[in-house]
Amino acid sequence: MAKELNENTGFQISIKTLVGIGAAMATVISMWFILQADIAEARELPVAPPPDVTRMEFDMKDQMIRQTIMTTQEDVQEIKKSLEKIEDKLYE
Repeated sequence: MAKELNENTGFQISIKTLVGIGAAMATVISMWFILQADIAEARELPVAPPPDVTRMEFDMKDQMIRQTIMTTQEDVQEIKKSLEKIEDKLYE
């Protein structure tokens, strides 16, 4: 049969256990207040500055570099054709 809990129910707990429970509660409570203080401090910190290079600027520079590479590739192909013509004339 199960025991019923009421105002007359008693239990025994050692002093050592009470001290342990008190220490655990003190630790949890102090951690809570430290966390709250860290959050308050983080709210007061300055906002990070915007990045030096925006996404649009990066995309524009990337596109310019790619276009330059393609133009250089076309120039190299033209130079190769000119070189082949010169070689043909030289060795004929």
